[in-house]
Amino acid sequence: MISFIKKQLVKIENKLLRRTILSILLTGCAVVLTAVTVYSAALLLGPPPLSKGGNTIYYSADEKVIGEEHGPESRYWVTLDEMSPMLIKAALTTEDKRFYSHHGLDVKRILSAAWHDLQAMSKVQGASTITQQLARNLYLTHEKTWTRKLKEAFYAIRLEMFYDKKEILEGYLNTIYYGHGAYGVEAASRYFFDKPASQLDLSEAALLTAIPKGPSYYSPYRHWDNAKNRQEQILASLEQAGVISENEKYLAARQAVQLTEHAKEAENKTAPYFLDTVLSELQDILDMDAEAIRSGGYQVYTTLDLKQQHQLEETVNKSISSSSELQVGAVAQNPDNGAVTAMVGGRDYADSQYNRVTQAKRMPGSSFKPFLYYAALENGYTPATTLLSKPTSFELEDGTVYQPSNYNGYYANEPITLAQALALSDNIYAVKTNLFLGPKELVETAKKFGIEEDFAAVPSLALGTGAVTVNEMAAAYGMLANGGKSVEPFTIEKITDSHGKVLYEREEQEPSHVLDPVNAFILTDLMTGMFDESLNGYMRVTGASIADELTRSYAGKSGTTKTDNWMVGFSPDLVTSVWTGFDENKPVENTDDLQAAKEIWAGFMEKTHADLPFHAFPVPDGVVGAYVDPVSGELATPYCEQHRLMYFAKGTEPTSYCSLHHDEEQEKQEQIREEEDEEQDNGWKRWFKWLSRN
Repeated sequence: MISFIKKQLVKIENKLLRRTILSILLTGCAVVLTAVTVYSAALLLGPPPLSKGGNTIYYSADEKVIGEEHGPESRYWVTLDEMSPMLIKAALTTEDKRFYSHHGLDVKRILSAAWHDLQAMSKVQGASTITQQLARNLYLTHEKTWTRKLKEAFYAIRLEMFYDKKEILEGYLNTIYYGHGAYGVEAASRYFFDKPASQLDLSEAALLTAIPKGPSYYSPYRHWDNAKNRQEQILASLEQAGVISENEKYLAARQAVQLTEHAKEAENKTAPYFLDTVLSELQDILDMDAEAIRSGGYQVYTTLDLKQQHQLEETVNKSISSSSELQVGAVAQNPDNGAVTAMVGGRDYADSQYNRVTQAKRMPGSSFKPFLYYAALENGYTPATTLLSKPTSFELEDGTVYQPSNYNGYYANEPITLAQALALSDNIYAVKTNLFLGPKELVETAKKFGIEEDFAAVPSLALGTGAVTVNEMAAAYGMLANGGKSVEPFTIEKITDSHGKVLYEREEQEPSHVLDPVNAFILTDLMTGMFDESLNGYMRVTGASIADELTRSYAGKSGTTKTDNWMVGFSPDLVTSVWTGFDENKPVENTDDLQAAKEIWAGFMEKTHADLPFHAFPVPDGVVGAYVDPVSGELATPYCEQHRLMYFAKGTEPTSYCSLHHDEEQEKQEQIREEEDEEQDNGWKRWFKWLSRN
């Protein structure tokens, strides 16, 4: 045969034509050889199973199960005869119109999708058949690589070789994910409509068929409009295919669908907001969608500390009245590496899955001031730097006047130190400092702390007018707790497949220093001042209301706006960020609600540290301590009513003693002596005057 072909090719005098024919023949041979090889391999390997173990399990830091997502075999398996005919027709019309005419791969659809993708210069159309989708769900990951696509095609060929169309369609409809933990049409039908799949009507069947394209996005519980729009598209496709009439489409589209109520769905779920965060992180690590992860059979080892989680939940419930509508976002992190150890993203997960730790951005108020004062320390300030605290109008470059005010209109009306300004949360001191440094300096400093928000460089930013998340604030404060090292919050330590093969393991890396250790320590010590009543001045320190509850040294800062209350603070072992407020941005006015953030923070920190050894914040080289009068900022004397041990970068500590406070008895005696001396001098003067006259 080969000899005959050679003779025929030699007879062709045109070299280009001869080479073209030869290329076509070789390509054809390669295609045939590949096809023979693929089909032979498929035949030798035999039929792949139509089901697999698919439970994805989540573990806490001590490897206790904290959550489980069910795989395909965890739910009901029903035959095609036990499914609504309309559901089957809707699935075929929507997912694979030529299902019964192809052999696993729809070449026409593949070429059409490739053409549309080429025109759009991006992937705009999918070409996977029902057989390919079943292969992907059962045997492969959802990574977007050519290797995975080739494996998917190979498994599709094997499925078509050993199973008939009915078995493949049945397998697909019993393993596809519909969201909310429901796998397969029977589980989904019972979950959404509280009825078996055999009893679904046209409207319900079309709505159910709409969901698998994006179980979260098209969930009728979470996004009704999205689900309804896609349902109507499916009904239109059924009419266009001649499956239903125009009148049937019209009635089905307008039929009121009765969904099953699941008010208590998440009532007993462990750390639900944390698990949602884990799922989001999983999507990034594995480059897969949430639905694929849920049915992937993964073992996910997380950073959750179960004891801390229970303590945080208990403290939240204790600190906020059950009759209050106040919402909460609270998170605890290990400052050394960023591991999230506990998280509460709201009062009731069943009522709202919105995570106020990672999704909500709110104004932090004065809890933003530590970033400003770190910049100040970097630019020559010390804890003893004094500025005048009194009502002040600032005329800005554009001619406008900015007039901030202190809480309840209280002012010192005299110079105060940085130590006292931070402890009392003096706004005038903060704005003066921001304008002295330049507002752009604060924006750049916030970025050093890992807060990448696009803040406006304005004077009011010193008072926390830019929006941030609870998680960002915890990570930023964590950099002070660990001495200035940059860490990223994370929730996953390790991921394995169902057989224990490690797919991902977080590498322990030595974080780099971003902040100056000396200034980070000095600021940390200043932040312990909010609980130290030796710094009381024209008002009490901002942490006075919870200071009696604390049994060890913590550093922190509270923040208050009309609609937000924050308390963020840390020990060397743990950093905790708490926000409370209303989702609707209503003003917080109730006294108990105003205090809730601080009470949650204090209660949780005390519970978590109860069994921990005492750790002091380590003092870096280049730091010196001195007892300072908090009012004058000078070295304290025995006559100062209050004094505090403050820390300074070596060479910047005060050298003069307090000139404001003296021994009152000594001063009185000195005044008496001065008066007596003056009287004696006057007596001698009178005597000499008498002598001169006589």
